[in-house]
Amino acid sequence: MTWTVAPERFDSPDAALLRRAYYDEVASRYWGRPATAGEIDAGLAGDGAERLTPPTGEFVVGRHGQRPAACAGLLLVDGTTAELTRVFVRPAFRSTGGGGLLLAAAERAARAFGVTRIRLDTRHDLVEARGLYAKHGYVEVPAFNEGPYAEHWFAKEL
Repeated sequence: MTWTVAPERFDSPDAALLRRAYYDEVASRYWGRPATAGEIDAGLAGDGAERLTPPTGEFVVGRHGQRPAACAGLLLVDGTTAELTRVFVRPAFRSTGGGGLLLAAAERAARAFGVTRIRLDTRHDLVEARGLYAKHGYVEVPAFNEGPYAEHWFAKEL
């Protein structure tokens, strides 16, 4: 099986399922118990995903073979900086190269927007994500926001 990664609307059926799976995993890990359907719905409501479309951003979906298996969002912050968000690879597809391809696709999109720096925040418990970012050249930087779930901040110059 091979990976393909391409831009896709954040609300396409596959993207919506991936966003839901992403929120389910991060919420469940944070709370230490499975998130309920209502909690997932509440977390997705008004999450700003509509900004992950040109001209304010991009959303990409990764498929392993034909199966939607990963996603990532890119949100423009200003003329030179974008923020990486909603990076997710389904657990069954981790360590197969999809995460690196997602980051590469987001970086290509950022360059197309004229961005020279990508930044992101993540939580302490999302160890796999932190390892992925470090492996692909993202370095820890001082905090650039005070988000309630932000515990580590990374950036990469393009």
